[in-house]
Amino acid sequence: MQKIFGLGLTTALGLVFASEAMATEWNVSVWGKRRAFTEHVEKLAELVAEKTDGEFTMNVSYGGLSKNRENLDGISIGAFEMAQFCAGYHPDKNRLITVLELPFLGVENLDQEVAVSHAVYDHPAVQDEMAQWNAKLLMTSPMPQYNIVGTGEPRDSLEDFEGMRVRATGGLGEAFEAVGAVPTSVTATEAYQAMESGVVDTVAFAQHAHLSFGTINQADWWTANLNPGTVNCPVVVNIDAYESLSDAEREALDSSVPEAIDHYLANYGELLKRWDEVLEEKGVEKVTISDEELAAFREKAADPIRAQWIEDMEGQGLPGQELYDLVSSTLEEAKASN
Repeated sequence: MQKIFGLGLTTALGLVFASEAMATEWNVSVWGKRRAFTEHVEKLAELVAEKTDGEFTMNVSYGGLSKNRENLDGISIGAFEMAQFCAGYHPDKNRLITVLELPFLGVENLDQEVAVSHAVYDHPAVQDEMAQWNAKLLMTSPMPQYNIVGTGEPRDSLEDFEGMRVRATGGLGEAFEAVGAVPTSVTATEAYQAMESGVVDTVAFAQHAHLSFGTINQADWWTANLNPGTVNCPVVVNIDAYESLSDAEREALDSSVPEAIDHYLANYGELLKRWDEVLEEKGVEKVTISDEELAAFREKAADPIRAQWIEDMEGQGLPGQELYDLVSSTLEEAKASN
């Protein structure tokens, strides 16, 4: 009897250990703190765990696994299974998705940003380039048009931008440089200190980042309608890890992306509704740029930077014109459907 009991116990323990061995656990590298920018990642983890009864879980780490500029490198070597990064941090590694960071593309809202981002992510040339880093593009982190905060007298003309030291990455940095500003690409987590120490005069961010990284707390003013563009920050997964998932796990992951994006959009929408209250509460002046100044900004920044980007991509044997045309046509369709 004791022998039978012992066998039964051994079998039961073996089943427990086998069950534990079958569970899948992913590490996810993001940065900063939980905020509107990471809500789709958090929602994705929640949905995947629910759909797999806890057999597929994700541990979201805010800076504990990697520096934000090194997340794509970490994905390439399999240091973690999922990560978020921004194209402007290393445009040489993700050349093609920087089309989404060109200034004055004409994107008007977050739904349109999702549409153009995912259209670019689905392009075979883009997927091939990211595969060089063992990365599969999973979903975007849609952000509204960037605007700048600053101290002192408001800068509301191109003349005021001359010599202005601005934290702006990628195509945004190029746009400001085109009108005489001096861009620097310090990371989001370094922006507050750069502003506080006087390394920069102004910081270009989406609203959530001005809140999350504290730059709004130092600001005297904020440009309400400059809207030069935004940055593109994909969520990627390690290809080997993705292909190692069971069919059920992969289905749980893929099918959760639309709902995670919807959650992100709803959450960000609430933040935008509160933005005017935040400005009033913190005593930040809302600055409106004139139509004439905006037109002059576009003339100096949009066409020349776009033309140079296309030429650079084509010169490297990459479909720059095709991708820009894809963004334009997708945006046109998205606006028509709205």
